[in-house]
Amino acid sequence: MTLTPEFQLVLFKPEGRVDLEGGRVLSEQMAKIAPQPHQLWVIDLVKVDFMDSSGLVALVKGLKAARQSGCRLVLCNVHAPVRLILELTDLDSVFEIFNSYEDILSTLNHQTVTG
Repeated sequence: MTLTPEFQLVLFKPEGRVDLEGGRVLSEQMAKIAPQPHQLWVIDLVKVDFMDSSGLVALVKGLKAARQSGCRLVLCNVHAPVRLILELTDLDSVFEIFNSYEDILSTLNHQTVTG
């Protein structure tokens, strides 16, 4: 977990399996952050090779908490097995998904310049 105040960006980097245990760890990490309006929460899934319903619950809870606080939560680096789970549950249409962390930064920089 990394907090970079210049972008008001909070980065979560779960690893391995986001199942019952991994989902609990991710939920605990997100709960430790005091959400501030206009923060961007990024969940980088580059090192996640498996996710089950417990992992999905952690993501949805995080999204709900972020939105209630005026934050934005996005996912990036979603590998095929996890993307399939998101697609099967239609959560791919609920979450903003970026191909890479760099794509998020590029979008942020573009929005800052044009916004």
